[in-house]
Amino acid sequence: MPSHAGSKRPTLAEVAETAGVSLMTASYTYSRPGRVSDRARAKVLAAANELGYGGPDPRARSLRRGSTLTLGVVLGEHLTYAFDDPGAVTFLAGIAEVCAEHGYGMTILPITGAAEDVTRITDAAVDGFIVWTTSDDDPAVGAIRATRRPAVIHGGPTVAGLALVTIDNQAAARAVGTRAFAAARHPAVLSQPLGRDRVSSVSRGPDIDNVLFPVTRARLAGYRQAAEDVGFAWDDVVVAVCSRNDTTEAERITRDLLAAPQPPDAIAAMSDQLAVGVVYAARLVGRAIPDDLAVTGWNDLAVAEQLDLTTVAQSLRDQGASCARVALGREDPTPAPWSVVARGSTRSELPGR
Repeated sequence: MPSHAGSKRPTLAEVAETAGVSLMTASYTYSRPGRVSDRARAKVLAAANELGYGGPDPRARSLRRGSTLTLGVVLGEHLTYAFDDPGAVTFLAGIAEVCAEHGYGMTILPITGAAEDVTRITDAAVDGFIVWTTSDDDPAVGAIRATRRPAVIHGGPTVAGLALVTIDNQAAARAVGTRAFAAARHPAVLSQPLGRDRVSSVSRGPDIDNVLFPVTRARLAGYRQAAEDVGFAWDDVVVAVCSRNDTTEAERITRDLLAAPQPPDAIAAMSDQLAVGVVYAARLVGRAIPDDLAVTGWNDLAVAEQLDLTTVAQSLRDQGASCARVALGREDPTPAPWSVVARGSTRSELPGR
């Protein structure tokens, strides 16, 4: 077998010449095998094997047809988040469903704040982008706009020229927060990160305008309205920020809150995973839910029903599918639906102090 080590890649024309067939026959062997006889196909494949030819370059094929038949999903998290986080898994499943329906593939592009993030975007061989919720200052968004390819942002931020698929996070937070804070004396919020630096913190009534994640900002604004609706000043509300959407971290932070001189008796958590950590911490220190501690979550994952959590219901799978259809030009973006599912983790009393 001839060696091509250190030489240029064999061409399809060389395969055709070695096989003793026309260039069209060699091309059809790979692109339209049903139009080639078994004998001719066998000759082409044998010649390809002899020359070390692995088939047509998919990049060149994409250039010829003007499409890669692939959508890029920009994930502002470590790559493992796509497989570990239940919400992300559900969202990606919705995208994958639409991609499969239309003959598209899906490429996950993790963005972690590294210097090569922008290059990863600009070099991505994709027809369009779907951005998992990110921050106002994420340079990846500018890089995506510069490609001039179709792009959809899930959750936020709102960017001129890019589509947005989201629920009304502020209204949903206000609705579920009102249930969380009903009959409470010391309300608290367990928040997702405020910015891409992902710093954990505990404060009272933080300045919402400085929050760089628009989804977190909108939910904090809704919780603030809920607190005010039931008679609290925002400065009365403790806001504990988790660096990650992580149950273990939420449990640790909640244990610290419950050990404080004035522990919360109501915690509105920004995700079901965080709410699970609250429940675990409450059980560990002997706090009864909801009598000693009311708890709410967000997303209505399976664990919310298992733990009888009051939560915000939204279909991340449907939103992922909608993002994919928008990116493919199959539909226009519309506000996604949501509702509050009231369960046994919140009190039945009317709101009040």
